Amino acid sequence: MDVTSETNAKKDPIKGRAALRILDGVDQLHVTKGQRVVRVDLRKQRPSDEELLALLLGPSGNLRAPTVRRGRQLVVGFHEPTYRSVLC
Repeated sequence: MDVTSETNAKKDPIKGRAALRILDGVDQLHVTKGQRVVRVDLRKQRPSDEELLALLLGPSGNLRAPTVRRGRQLVVGFHEPTYRSVLC
């Protein structure tokens, strides 16, 4: 996989409502919280901004890391099986 853009979350954190902008052009959202993986099809039913922010932001109010976008899919948090299915 070729990386076209990389941002250091410690130097340039994405805070609060600005995190919603990363969903532009995203159809599938995969969010890992602990051992639970939440999958959201944004084409069929887009949750409210508040629900999306609850998924995207960590306790600090910043976009959770790691966050990876491939095509029209966005993966937030680390879950190896999800990474394998989206990135391979």
